[in-house]
Amino acid sequence: MSDGTPVLRHSGFEDGVALGIGTVMVSLGLTLMQSAGILTGGTAGIAFILHYATDVPLGVWFFLINLPFYVLAWRGMGKAFTVKTFGAVAAVSVMSEAMPGWLSVSATSPWFAAIVGGLLLGNGLLILIRHRASLGGLGVMAVYLQERRGWRAGHVQMGADVVIFAVALLVLPAEAVAMSMLGSLALNMVISMNHRQGRYVGF
Repeated sequence: MSDGTPVLRHSGFEDGVALGIGTVMVSLGLTLMQSAGILTGGTAGIAFILHYATDVPLGVWFFLINLPFYVLAWRGMGKAFTVKTFGAVAAVSVMSEAMPGWLSVSATSPWFAAIVGGLLLGNGLLILIRHRASLGGLGVMAVYLQERRGWRAGHVQMGADVVIFAVALLVLPAEAVAMSMLGSLALNMVISMNHRQGRYVGF
């Protein structure tokens, strides 16, 4: 660091706790959105579209879609990042299916699920990023481009979300997609405001 302050790296225990907290927040956000019949952006958004179109569990699609992206993660971000990301994706895949059995959510307002779900996803993802992990897929690409090209991860994610929401119109009503876009704005606001060049970087 330029001011001479020593770098205090996160311990393995701290990384484990952070990944646990982050994945619980993400899983809860996904559960809220699923209960309201909406979706989010990113790789989870693709998994939602396939889930709504095929009835295959959301967690299964989320895990499978992420598999090809681990090659990019390994080459661009290193072994530790890839291992932690795989663990985070696996945890979310399992918990997103188990969460409805742990928590009863019914008659969820779409706007509430969109905003609160988006904030939960954004903060959960932020925790993962600051501990050198992600939710894989498009998130890996977003973090990679931010660290290598200086592009804000939130902006990269937003561009991908435009395409995802356009495709979502094929399987969901326009109102549900509109609410989903509101949730994406909440998610990306958290990332754009709190993770950018020159600010906090997790070690």
